[in-house]
Amino acid sequence: MPLSRTAQAALALAAASGLALAPAPALAAAPAPPPPPRQAEFAKVYAATAKYAYEPLAINDGFARTDECAADPDLGGMGYHYVNPANIGSVDPAKPAALLYEDTADGRRKLVAVEWIVYDADQDKGTDDDRPSLFGQPFDGPMDGHFPGMPIHYDLHAWLYKDNPSGRLSPWNPAVHCPAQP
Repeated sequence: MPLSRTAQAALALAAASGLALAPAPALAAAPAPPPPPRQAEFAKVYAATAKYAYEPLAINDGFARTDECAADPDLGGMGYHYVNPANIGSVDPAKPAALLYEDTADGRRKLVAVEWIVYDADQDKGTDDDRPSLFGQPFDGPMDGHFPGMPIHYDLHAWLYKDNPSGRLSPWNPAVHCPAQP
């Protein structure tokens, strides 16, 4: 006895449903997805530094204001570094050694990034066995100091307050520009 159209449709639907629920074959060459960002560590940085969007609070908390804006014609800018000497050597996400600001159109300064600075233990640029890391990222360096008397050091930038096309942990940001120097 032939099946009615309704019965045929029900059987076809059941068969299709069974196929839809069957596990798909694994792709042999598919790479594993990258690990998720270290959001909990970045959250600590935001919690500790968001208040410094208001520049006077940074100065009040020991970050020394500067009027020298760091930029590279090929790589972009870093902005103005406000350094807190008490935080140099810290790899605590909540205690960056520097805050980076850029000028705004209304003449104020806007927080764009934070930076950790750790002095090289043996002051030898030929060794790096003391290289720190944070957020799963090794610090840049060892490198010479950026001003006379600054020791050989490592540093790590985190662009948490301004997007960086070069990457969140890249030292230079092509979207940051310094004013023309006289």
